[in-house]
Amino acid sequence: MSAFATGALMGFAIAAPVGPIGLLCIRRSLADGRAAGLATGLGAAAADATYGIAVAMGLAATGLLAYALPMQILGGLLLIWLGIGPLRSFLHPATHPPAGRTGLDTLRAFSGTYLLTLSNPATILAFLAMLAGLGTAAAGGPVWLVAGVFAGSALWWLMLVHAALYAGRYLTPQSLRRIDLASGVILILWGAVLVVKPLI
Repeated sequence: MSAFATGALMGFAIAAPVGPIGLLCIRRSLADGRAAGLATGLGAAAADATYGIAVAMGLAATGLLAYALPMQILGGLLLIWLGIGPLRSFLHPATHPPAGRTGLDTLRAFSGTYLLTLSNPATILAFLAMLAGLGTAAAGGPVWLVAGVFAGSALWWLMLVHAALYAGRYLTPQSLRRIDLASGVILILWGAVLVVKPLI
């Protein structure tokens, strides 16, 4: 198997489990449209590729793991902050359709999930475990491996965004408000666990 195909499988497998970023991607796709959903997913894909570069090039993975605790707390705080948005939308629903996303809004969606994914030490652990299992199969070239990681991860987010948009055509405004409430509560609780757990 080529390094690109290996990386694509890794990127897809790491992105596929629906966690807080997946939930955020679905919610933004439904509330703000395709551009916001794709920007959210591509931010995560870019972070996966960043970790892929670090691991493929042997750039002090153990050094990054030494900062796992503060990274986890930072990620938890960021999740809490991101969860406030859906709750505000639930408490103060818009009385008119949302305007199109601006370039700055899209950039914020991208950068927010990029930082959130980077703050998750489980991502680099997943890369280390996969590379250890693949052995020489992943040694065909770090550039192609990282390109594959980004492509595989981006493919998953593209599929998730369009699945959410398809489902959204059958959702009522009341259903969308419930999604705002559920996603906001889940993101805040998830973030609180990440912040509090290391301190107990």
